[in-house]
Amino acid sequence: MTSQAQGPWTLRFWGVRGSIAAPGPGTVRYGGNTACAVLESSEQPALVLDAGTGLREYGRAVRDLPASDVDLVLTHTHWDHIQGLPFFRPLYEPAGRLRVYGPRQEAGLRRVLERLTARENFPIPAEAWAGLAALVELDEGEFGAGGWRIRATRLCHPGHTLGFRLSRPGVAPLAYLTDNELAGGMHGVSSSWRDNLVDFLRGVRTLVHDATWSEEQLGAHKGWGHSSPREAVLLAAEAGCRRLVLFHHLPEHDDAVMDRLLDRARGEAHRLAGSLAVDAATEGMALTLDQEA
Repeated sequence: MTSQAQGPWTLRFWGVRGSIAAPGPGTVRYGGNTACAVLESSEQPALVLDAGTGLREYGRAVRDLPASDVDLVLTHTHWDHIQGLPFFRPLYEPAGRLRVYGPRQEAGLRRVLERLTARENFPIPAEAWAGLAALVELDEGEFGAGGWRIRATRLCHPGHTLGFRLSRPGVAPLAYLTDNELAGGMHGVSSSWRDNLVDFLRGVRTLVHDATWSEEQLGAHKGWGHSSPREAVLLAAEAGCRRLVLFHHLPEHDDAVMDRLLDRARGEAHRLAGSLAVDAATEGMALTLDQEA
């Protein structure tokens, strides 16, 4: 028997920045919250990707819904990807069941997340996390969460950072690679890492990828663990992706700068792969995922 997708799936962005939230008049159109995206369907439980400050906004949007199961997958544990967790309502609800998946940490994933609520830094202790049902530490390989089959691969970024390829019956595969230095050659990745990454992405329709630096900023930030829009376009074209979403915007890149970076990236995509659509993630953007038989 073949499983069928239940209605269209969307990828909705609740936070699109990297490093630190950047609210203000200059970031109104693209948004100022840090990394958080949600895979959602009207007929299936949602899957949350990353717990930046955008997670608070997502929690507010669903606060009137009954407490339910929530699966949250973290790419890594840098502040901009976990700071929203202590402000997420299901974390505290005894009737809820929040499962958090994240890269294995030397100190343990639980300990790293609990540091967010150290007494000196936050008024509510981790002992109040009544809704936390499980913490699952990840390495490279496959696992399941929220009804999705997920493959994890190591990214070129300081610390244990993973990128994810997600699939389920009836939905074309997508990939979520948020913090990634495509130049490679550092952060513990092998010499064959980029070639393997291209293979990892083959067959992916929608790629969400780090595009923190402009081309002019790249040289001064070697080793910082991030890429440019042009580098993301080159990767997407090489892997045969159909849609690229630029993500993890630099806090200093206001709406006008983002417009220019997006225009450049689209021009590059047109030259390299005319069929590659390029967008820059904005808060509230909801992409309908391609269906696949």
